[in-house]
Amino acid sequence: MLDSDLAELYGVETRVLNQAIKRNIVRFPDSFMFQLLEEEWNALISQFVISNGRGGRRKLPYAFTEHGILMLSSVLNSTQAIQMSIRIIEMFVLLREMVLLHKDVSVLVEQVENRLMKQDQKIEVLFTYLNKFMDKVDGSKGKIGFKVGHKEV
Repeated sequence: MLDSDLAELYGVETRVLNQAIKRNIVRFPDSFMFQLLEEEWNALISQFVISNGRGGRRKLPYAFTEHGILMLSSVLNSTQAIQMSIRIIEMFVLLREMVLLHKDVSVLVEQVENRLMKQDQKIEVLFTYLNKFMDKVDGSKGKIGFKVGHKEV
């Protein structure tokens, strides 16, 4: 999530959030937070039609991982910041559970597809044998009954 989005959720200005982070920078390694590159920021601006006009950002925004957002709760001590951190963490946990559930469902679907493919192959083999059998039966059709010599009864 971007610093500006988190600042809005926590009920503080972006500059206040970034100042608190700078005062506690040792708590935010690269795996918790990173600054967007100019090309990444420009892509976001064009993709989401973010205003780049007056009063806009002077510095590139910071993006936070799940762990960085968790760490923010220890840096920002307002009641709203703590409550929002709890909600955000709950959402990350829910998303992780959904991903795991989706993975389990995907595995089950793949297993069913494999079984169906095997069944299709078995049915195809069965029809091949049935067709061969029918060809033999069709080729030897004659009148039904006993043959005595050359006469039919």
